[in-house]
Amino acid sequence: MRIIIESDAAAAANRCAALIIDQIQKKPDSVLGLATGGTPVACYQVLIEMYQEKLVSFAACKSFNLDEYVGLAGDHPQSYRHFMQTNLFDHIDIDPAATHVPNGLAKDYEAYGEVYEQQIADAGGIDLQLLGIGTDGHIAFNEPGSSLGSRTRLKTLMPETVQDNARFFESIDEVPRLAVTMGVGTILESRQCLLMATGSHKADAIAAAIEGPVTCQNTASALQLHRDAIYVLDEAAASGLKRQAYYRSSEEMHRKIVEQGL
Repeated sequence: MRIIIESDAAAAANRCAALIIDQIQKKPDSVLGLATGGTPVACYQVLIEMYQEKLVSFAACKSFNLDEYVGLAGDHPQSYRHFMQTNLFDHIDIDPAATHVPNGLAKDYEAYGEVYEQQIADAGGIDLQLLGIGTDGHIAFNEPGSSLGSRTRLKTLMPETVQDNARFFESIDEVPRLAVTMGVGTILESRQCLLMATGSHKADAIAAAIEGPVTCQNTASALQLHRDAIYVLDEAAASGLKRQAYYRSSEEMHRKIVEQGL
């Protein structure tokens, strides 16, 4: 794993955006896995600014989002489809038909999960998957106890997740208790995983994911098994890591290697 520790949340957002742009520049028709929640908004804002400055184009890209609330139509103001339109898609040149967000109104979620998996496969697989992390260590809506080999499916949300997401709704009673989500196994098939975390409230989850055992009780820990996983953290989110000095020196060495073209 590559651990990048930035000074603050803004610097972390800039670094994440730079890594995504680098992926698109290397492969203009990249398949991007995208995330929702509070953390990636700043990254998306940087991507929008870079697009407006004509430094990147998303015209040939495809995207697949991690998850969606069950029971919310795409035009619901708290749906993840609406989130993506508002915070990214409406402001860049990506083809609307190339953007995929799970259907929160599917009739048969077992069958729908297979359809979503096939759509990803038909697109050639995900080149870069952007991830956030919950305070309990979950990625997407793969709550603690989720199988590390899981696929896209229906998932019941933990009370802690409902509480964390209540800030986006008028009351906690309005927060859906079910979601359709990519599985951990689905995520691990991405060619590169990029997890962004900011804030001291994520420090314990990050420390467990990076330096703890691989366990379904912290599904982000499964990224230890991935061949190309990158964590981009601010100082606060990294504060629980015991090997910070090594991660910083390793990233400095990575920078020098890139500069020297080795």
